[in-house]
Amino acid sequence: METTILVVEDEEKLARFIELELQHEGYKVEKVLNGRDALEKAVSVSYDLILLDIMLPGLNGLEVLRRLNKENPTPVILLTARDAVMDKVSGLDAGAVDYVTKPFAIEELLARIRVALKLHKGTRGGRMEQEQSVTGAESGIYRWGELVLQTAEHTVRYAGQAISLTNREFCLLETLLENMDIVLSRDILLEKVCGYEYAGETNVIDVYVRYLRSKIDEAFGVRMIQTVRGVGYVIRS
Repeated sequence: METTILVVEDEEKLARFIELELQHEGYKVEKVLNGRDALEKAVSVSYDLILLDIMLPGLNGLEVLRRLNKENPTPVILLTARDAVMDKVSGLDAGAVDYVTKPFAIEELLARIRVALKLHKGTRGGRMEQEQSVTGAESGIYRWGELVLQTAEHTVRYAGQAISLTNREFCLLETLLENMDIVLSRDILLEKVCGYEYAGETNVIDVYVRYLRSKIDEAFGVRMIQTVRGVGYVIRS
């Protein structure tokens, strides 16, 4: 089955640009330009993901999200103004899985879409990767080369040698291993490692990545955690 995405954006040129980029990536795309049409479509059709602008005519995006969660819950990524902090918080509280601030790089949007689809088992192309992640989650054991992370025992070893990690370092490493080959943004990692209630900046993730690189990459002469400039971090299989 094709992965279907509904784009809800009242700026026609931006909506068309997003539509073309998503189609180029192999997604089936539908788009609407106002909140009322968005709610009508989202309630009647099961989409794998919805890209939802907050500032919409007819019915704003947050109200669409609230009503949708009551009638046909669907993963939603919000498109927000850069300074609309309360809109972001309200959207996440209302059930959005992520948000992207305008203006955004299309590479960032595509990366966040891949993560959201994977986390909600919505992709077809990434099905094999999903099954591998689920297997790892069920067994609680993740492997990368000679590195082995065991969730239940809360241990990490490289070639049999124990690596001492703090709780947050362990959580960050586990999240990256669980989402192998998926680029995770700093915002997503921050939520996983610290929770949305954390009041700090996303650069705290950069600090923990440096700690992990010191304890793993530098200690064992490997290149495990890769930086994707402008997007976030990834561990490649």
